Amino acid sequence: MEKYLLSCDWGSTALRLRLIEMPGQVIIGEVFSDDGVTRTFNNWKANAADKEITRKQYFINILKKQKDLLAANVSVKLDGIPIAVSGMASSSIGMQELPYAILPFPVSGSGAIVQIFEAEENFPNPILLISGVRSDEEVMRGEETQLIGIAELLGLQQQEAILILPGTHSKHLHIKNGHLVDFKTFMTGEVFGLMINHSILKNSVDTGDWAELSESDEEAFRLGVDRSTVSSILNSLFSIRTNELFNKMNKRQNSLYLSGLLIGNELSTLRSEDVTLGLCSSGNLLGLYRLALDQLGLLKNTILVSASCFDKAVAAGQIAILNKLTLTL
Repeated sequence: MEKYLLSCDWGSTALRLRLIEMPGQVIIGEVFSDDGVTRTFNNWKANAADKEITRKQYFINILKKQKDLLAANVSVKLDGIPIAVSGMASSSIGMQELPYAILPFPVSGSGAIVQIFEAEENFPNPILLISGVRSDEEVMRGEETQLIGIAELLGLQQQEAILILPGTHSKHLHIKNGHLVDFKTFMTGEVFGLMINHSILKNSVDTGDWAELSESDEEAFRLGVDRSTVSSILNSLFSIRTNELFNKMNKRQNSLYLSGLLIGNELSTLRSEDVTLGLCSSGNLLGLYRLALDQLGLLKNTILVSASCFDKAVAAGQIAILNKLTLTL
Protein backbone atom coordinates (compact mmCIF):
# COMPACT_ATOMS: atom_id res chain seq x y z
CA MET A 1 0.00 0.00 0.00
CA GLU A 2 1.24 3.46 -0.93
CA LYS A 3 1.76 5.86 1.93
CA TYR A 4 -0.22 8.71 0.37
CA LEU A 5 -3.24 9.49 -1.82
CA LEU A 6 -4.26 12.78 -3.36
CA SER A 7 -8.02 13.06 -2.93
CA CYS A 8 -9.86 15.45 -5.26
CA ASP A 9 -13.52 16.34 -4.81
CA TRP A 10 -14.38 18.33 -7.95
CA GLY A 11 -17.93 19.65 -7.92
CA SER A 12 -19.82 22.07 -10.13
CA THR A 13 -18.74 25.18 -8.23
CA ALA A 14 -15.60 24.22 -6.29
CA LEU A 15 -12.55 21.98 -6.18
CA ARG A 16 -10.96 20.54 -3.04
CA LEU A 17 -7.64 18.70 -3.14
CA ARG A 18 -6.26 16.88 -0.11
CA LEU A 19 -3.14 14.94 0.67
CA ILE A 20 -4.18 11.85 2.64
CA GLU A 21 -1.73 9.71 4.62
CA MET A 22 -2.70 6.06 4.73
CA PRO A 23 -3.74 3.68 6.12
CA GLY A 24 -5.08 5.96 8.88
CA GLN A 25 -6.57 8.43 6.36
CA VAL A 26 -4.95 11.41 8.06
CA ILE A 27 -5.38 14.72 6.25
CA ILE A 28 -1.89 16.20 5.84
CA GLY A 29 -2.91 19.28 3.88
CA GLU A 30 -5.60 20.67 1.61
CA VAL A 31 -6.37 23.47 -0.83
CA PHE A 32 -9.70 24.87 -2.04
CA SER A 33 -10.53 26.61 -5.31
CA ASP A 34 -13.64 28.09 -6.89
CA ASP A 35 -12.48 26.60 -10.20
CA GLY A 36 -15.40 24.21 -10.21
CA VAL A 37 -16.25 22.05 -13.18
CA THR A 38 -18.73 24.55 -14.64
CA ARG A 39 -16.27 27.45 -14.56
CA THR A 40 -13.40 25.31 -15.83
CA PHE A 41 -15.45 24.02 -18.76
CA ASN A 42 -16.69 27.51 -19.68
CA ASN A 43 -13.15 28.93 -19.50
CA TRP A 44 -11.86 26.11 -21.71
CA LYS A 45 -14.53 26.82 -24.33
CA ALA A 46 -13.90 30.56 -24.23
CA ASN A 47 -10.12 30.62 -24.05
CA ALA A 48 -8.53 27.33 -25.04
CA ALA A 49 -10.75 25.11 -27.21
CA ASP A 50 -9.75 26.91 -30.43
CA LYS A 51 -6.06 26.70 -29.47
CA GLU A 52 -6.12 22.92 -29.83
CA ILE A 53 -5.89 22.40 -26.08
CA THR A 54 -8.08 19.42 -25.32
CA ARG A 55 -10.67 19.57 -22.58
CA LYS A 56 -8.88 16.83 -20.68
CA GLN A 57 -5.57 18.69 -20.84
CA TYR A 58 -7.17 21.95 -19.72
CA PHE A 59 -8.70 20.23 -16.69
CA ILE A 60 -5.36 18.58 -15.88
CA ASN A 61 -3.70 22.02 -16.04
CA ILE A 62 -6.15 23.28 -13.40
CA LEU A 63 -5.46 20.20 -11.30
CA LYS A 64 -1.71 20.77 -11.64
CA LYS A 65 -2.10 24.36 -10.41
CA GLN A 66 -3.88 23.14 -7.28
CA LYS A 67 -1.36 20.34 -6.77
CA ASP A 68 1.48 22.89 -6.91
CA LEU A 69 -0.29 25.07 -4.34
CA LEU A 70 -0.74 22.06 -2.07
CA ALA A 71 2.90 21.03 -2.54
CA ALA A 72 3.99 24.46 -1.28
CA ASN A 73 2.12 23.83 1.98
CA VAL A 74 3.27 20.31 2.81
CA SER A 75 6.66 18.68 3.30
CA VAL A 76 5.89 15.78 0.94
CA LYS A 77 6.96 15.39 -2.68
CA LEU A 78 3.66 14.96 -4.53
CA ASP A 79 4.90 13.71 -7.91
CA GLY A 80 3.92 10.11 -8.51
CA ILE A 81 1.16 10.00 -5.87
CA PRO A 82 -2.15 8.73 -7.35
CA ILE A 83 -4.94 11.32 -7.61
CA ALA A 84 -8.49 10.05 -7.13
CA VAL A 85 -11.05 12.44 -8.64
CA SER A 86 -14.79 12.20 -7.95
CA GLY A 87 -17.71 14.52 -8.53
CA MET A 88 -18.71 16.37 -11.68
CA ALA A 89 -15.30 15.90 -13.31
CA SER A 90 -16.66 12.77 -15.01
CA SER A 91 -19.70 14.59 -16.44
CA SER A 92 -20.40 15.90 -19.95
CA ILE A 93 -18.71 19.19 -18.98
CA GLY A 94 -15.90 17.59 -16.99
CA MET A 95 -12.44 16.26 -17.68
CA GLN A 96 -13.90 13.33 -19.60
CA GLU A 97 -17.46 12.05 -19.65
CA LEU A 98 -17.88 8.56 -18.22
CA PRO A 99 -21.02 6.42 -18.31
CA TYR A 100 -23.01 6.07 -15.10
CA ALA A 101 -23.00 2.92 -13.03
CA ILE A 102 -26.53 1.59 -12.58
CA LEU A 103 -28.68 0.37 -9.70
CA PRO A 104 -28.44 -1.73 -7.63
CA PHE A 105 -25.01 -0.26 -6.81
CA PRO A 106 -22.79 -2.00 -4.21
CA VAL A 107 -21.96 0.29 -1.30
CA SER A 108 -18.62 -1.52 -1.07
CA GLY A 109 -17.50 0.41 -4.16
CA SER A 110 -17.02 -2.69 -6.30
CA GLY A 111 -19.49 -1.47 -8.94
CA ALA A 112 -17.95 1.93 -9.56
CA ILE A 113 -16.81 2.90 -13.04
CA VAL A 114 -13.26 4.27 -13.03
CA GLN A 115 -11.15 5.66 -15.87
CA ILE A 116 -7.37 5.52 -15.29
CA PHE A 117 -5.07 8.10 -16.88
CA GLU A 118 -1.45 7.10 -16.65
CA ALA A 119 1.18 9.53 -15.37
CA GLU A 120 2.77 11.71 -18.05
CA GLU A 121 5.93 13.76 -18.27
CA ASN A 122 4.04 17.04 -17.77
CA PHE A 123 1.86 15.59 -15.03
CA PRO A 124 3.66 12.77 -13.21
CA ASN A 125 0.62 11.54 -11.26
CA PRO A 126 -1.77 8.78 -12.30
CA ILE A 127 -5.36 10.05 -12.29
CA LEU A 128 -8.26 7.79 -11.34
CA LEU A 129 -11.49 9.43 -12.48
CA ILE A 130 -14.59 8.04 -10.72
CA SER A 131 -18.00 8.13 -12.41
CA GLY A 132 -21.47 8.53 -10.94
CA VAL A 133 -24.65 6.45 -10.62
CA ARG A 134 -28.02 6.58 -12.34
CA SER A 135 -31.49 5.13 -11.91
CA ASP A 136 -34.33 5.25 -14.44
CA GLU A 137 -35.15 8.83 -13.38
CA GLU A 138 -32.22 10.19 -11.35
CA VAL A 139 -28.48 10.82 -11.68
CA MET A 140 -25.69 11.78 -9.33
CA ARG A 141 -21.95 12.30 -9.46
CA GLY A 142 -19.99 12.57 -6.22
CA GLU A 143 -22.61 11.54 -3.68
CA GLU A 144 -22.05 7.86 -4.48
CA THR A 145 -18.43 8.23 -3.35
CA GLN A 146 -19.59 9.93 -0.14
CA LEU A 147 -22.07 7.09 0.39
CA ILE A 148 -19.37 4.44 0.02
CA GLY A 149 -17.15 6.33 2.47
CA ILE A 150 -19.91 6.78 5.07
CA ALA A 151 -20.87 3.10 4.80
CA GLU A 152 -17.20 2.14 5.24
CA LEU A 153 -16.62 4.46 8.21
CA LEU A 154 -19.84 3.52 10.03
CA GLY A 155 -20.13 -0.13 9.02
CA LEU A 156 -23.48 0.33 7.28
CA GLN A 157 -22.86 -2.12 4.45
CA GLN A 158 -25.54 -4.61 5.53
CA GLN A 159 -28.04 -2.21 7.13
CA GLU A 160 -31.17 -0.77 5.58
CA ALA A 161 -31.28 2.99 5.84
CA ILE A 162 -31.97 6.19 3.94
CA LEU A 163 -29.06 8.60 4.08
CA ILE A 164 -29.90 12.30 3.74
CA LEU A 165 -27.22 14.46 2.10
CA PRO A 166 -28.40 18.11 2.23
CA GLY A 167 -27.17 20.60 -0.33
CA THR A 168 -28.04 22.62 -3.40
CA HIS A 169 -29.50 19.38 -4.76
CA SER A 170 -30.17 17.26 -1.70
CA LYS A 171 -30.00 13.49 -2.08
CA HIS A 172 -31.87 10.75 -0.23
CA LEU A 173 -29.97 7.49 -0.70
CA HIS A 174 -31.77 4.21 0.11
CA ILE A 175 -29.39 1.38 0.95
CA LYS A 176 -30.45 -2.22 1.53
CA ASN A 177 -28.61 -5.55 1.60
CA GLY A 178 -25.29 -3.91 0.84
CA HIS A 179 -26.54 -1.96 -2.17
CA LEU A 180 -27.85 1.45 -3.10
CA VAL A 181 -31.28 0.44 -4.37
CA ASP A 182 -32.89 3.85 -4.97
CA PHE A 183 -32.25 7.55 -4.57
CA LYS A 184 -34.11 10.83 -4.96
CA THR A 185 -32.95 14.37 -5.67
CA PHE A 186 -34.51 17.49 -4.14
CA MET A 187 -33.62 20.95 -5.50
CA THR A 188 -34.05 22.44 -2.03
CA GLY A 189 -30.96 24.65 -1.89
CA GLU A 190 -31.31 25.86 -5.47
CA VAL A 191 -34.96 26.83 -5.01
CA PHE A 192 -34.04 28.69 -1.81
CA GLY A 193 -31.40 30.65 -3.75
CA LEU A 194 -33.84 31.46 -6.53
CA MET A 195 -36.50 32.64 -4.09
CA ILE A 196 -34.23 34.98 -2.12
CA ASN A 197 -32.43 36.39 -5.16
CA HIS A 198 -34.76 36.33 -8.14
CA SER A 199 -38.38 36.30 -6.97
CA ILE A 200 -40.96 38.67 -5.51
CA LEU A 201 -39.87 37.34 -2.11
CA LYS A 202 -36.34 38.78 -2.27
CA ASN A 203 -37.37 42.01 -0.53
CA SER A 204 -39.13 40.12 2.25
CA VAL A 205 -36.12 38.18 3.54
CA ASP A 206 -32.65 38.80 4.96
CA THR A 207 -30.49 35.69 5.26
CA GLY A 208 -27.53 37.21 7.13
CA ASP A 209 -25.42 34.98 9.37
CA TRP A 210 -27.10 31.78 10.56
CA ALA A 211 -24.20 30.48 12.61
CA GLU A 212 -26.25 31.04 15.77
CA LEU A 213 -30.03 30.97 15.92
CA SER A 214 -32.12 32.66 18.60
CA GLU A 215 -35.29 31.13 20.00
CA SER A 216 -37.38 33.34 17.71
CA ASP A 217 -35.26 32.22 14.73
CA GLU A 218 -35.88 28.56 15.56
CA GLU A 219 -39.56 29.20 16.12
CA ALA A 220 -39.87 30.81 12.68
CA PHE A 221 -38.08 27.86 11.08
CA ARG A 222 -40.32 25.33 12.87
CA LEU A 223 -43.43 27.26 11.78
CA GLY A 224 -42.21 26.93 8.20
CA VAL A 225 -41.74 23.19 8.64
CA ASP A 226 -45.26 22.88 10.05
CA ARG A 227 -46.74 24.90 7.18
CA SER A 228 -45.01 22.62 4.65
CA THR A 229 -47.05 19.64 5.89
CA VAL A 230 -50.51 21.18 5.54
CA SER A 231 -50.43 23.37 2.44
CA SER A 232 -49.21 23.24 -1.16
CA ILE A 233 -45.65 24.54 -1.43
CA LEU A 234 -46.69 26.91 -4.22
CA ASN A 235 -49.30 28.49 -1.98
CA SER A 236 -47.07 28.42 1.09
CA LEU A 237 -44.31 30.35 -0.64
CA PHE A 238 -46.56 33.38 -1.02
CA SER A 239 -47.01 33.48 2.76
CA ILE A 240 -43.40 34.79 2.90
CA ARG A 241 -44.72 37.93 1.23
CA THR A 242 -47.72 38.32 3.52
CA ASN A 243 -45.65 37.60 6.64
CA GLU A 244 -43.78 40.82 5.93
CA LEU A 245 -46.77 42.84 4.72
CA PHE A 246 -48.73 42.01 7.87
CA ASN A 247 -45.69 42.41 10.18
CA LYS A 248 -45.93 38.82 11.36
CA MET A 249 -42.16 38.29 11.05
CA ASN A 250 -39.07 40.37 10.48
CA LYS A 251 -36.96 39.68 7.40
CA ARG A 252 -34.50 37.42 9.20
CA GLN A 253 -37.27 35.30 10.71
CA ASN A 254 -38.99 35.23 7.34
CA SER A 255 -35.90 33.79 5.65
CA LEU A 256 -35.75 31.03 8.24
CA TYR A 257 -39.48 30.43 7.75
CA LEU A 258 -38.76 30.04 4.01
CA SER A 259 -35.95 27.61 4.77
CA GLY A 260 -38.31 25.64 7.02
CA LEU A 261 -40.92 25.49 4.26
CA LEU A 262 -38.48 24.05 1.73
CA ILE A 263 -36.58 21.67 4.02
CA GLY A 264 -39.85 20.54 5.60
CA ASN A 265 -41.31 19.87 2.16
CA GLU A 266 -38.26 17.77 1.28
CA LEU A 267 -38.20 15.74 4.49
CA SER A 268 -41.96 15.21 4.70
CA THR A 269 -41.57 12.56 2.02
CA LEU A 270 -39.76 10.42 4.62
CA ARG A 271 -42.64 10.22 7.09
CA SER A 272 -44.02 7.16 5.29
CA GLU A 273 -40.65 5.34 5.38
CA ASP A 274 -40.21 2.74 8.12
CA VAL A 275 -36.40 2.60 8.04
CA THR A 276 -33.50 4.18 9.88
CA LEU A 277 -32.49 7.61 8.59
CA GLY A 278 -28.96 8.98 8.51
CA LEU A 279 -28.33 12.73 8.43
CA CYS A 280 -24.99 13.42 6.75
CA SER A 281 -24.04 17.09 6.81
CA SER A 282 -22.07 19.80 8.57
CA GLY A 283 -22.26 23.51 9.33
CA ASN A 284 -25.55 25.43 9.27
CA LEU A 285 -27.37 22.81 7.21
CA LEU A 286 -26.79 20.15 9.85
CA GLY A 287 -28.55 22.24 12.49
CA LEU A 288 -31.45 23.18 10.23
CA TYR A 289 -32.09 19.64 9.01
CA ARG A 290 -31.88 18.36 12.56
CA LEU A 291 -34.50 20.91 13.65
CA ALA A 292 -36.74 19.92 10.76
CA LEU A 293 -36.43 16.21 11.52
CA ASP A 294 -37.30 16.93 15.14
CA GLN A 295 -40.35 19.00 14.18
CA LEU A 296 -41.56 16.22 11.88
CA GLY A 297 -41.10 13.56 14.58
CA LEU A 298 -38.36 11.80 12.61
CA LEU A 299 -35.33 12.59 14.76
CA LYS A 300 -35.85 9.59 17.04
CA ASN A 301 -35.26 7.28 14.05
CA THR A 302 -32.24 9.21 12.77
CA ILE A 303 -28.52 8.53 13.05
CA LEU A 304 -26.58 11.80 13.14
CA VAL A 305 -23.39 11.26 11.18
CA SER A 306 -20.70 13.37 12.84
CA ALA A 307 -19.25 16.32 10.98
CA SER A 308 -15.78 14.75 11.17
CA CYS A 309 -17.04 11.48 9.65
CA PHE A 310 -18.85 13.35 6.88
CA ASP A 311 -15.72 15.40 6.21
CA LYS A 312 -13.68 12.22 5.67
CA ALA A 313 -16.31 10.45 3.56
CA VAL A 314 -15.06 11.40 0.09
CA ALA A 315 -11.51 10.18 0.69
CA ALA A 316 -12.74 7.05 2.47
CA GLY A 317 -15.04 6.29 -0.46
CA GLN A 318 -12.30 6.88 -3.01
CA ILE A 319 -9.94 4.55 -1.15
CA ALA A 320 -12.63 1.85 -0.92
CA ILE A 321 -13.31 2.12 -4.65
CA LEU A 322 -9.66 2.00 -5.61
CA ASN A 323 -8.99 -0.95 -3.31
CA LYS A 324 -11.76 -2.84 -5.09
CA LEU A 325 -9.86 -2.26 -8.33
CA THR A 326 -6.97 -4.20 -6.70
CA LEU A 327 -4.72 -1.22 -7.31
CA THR A 328 -1.61 -0.85 -5.21
CA LEU A 329 -2.59 2.01 -2.92
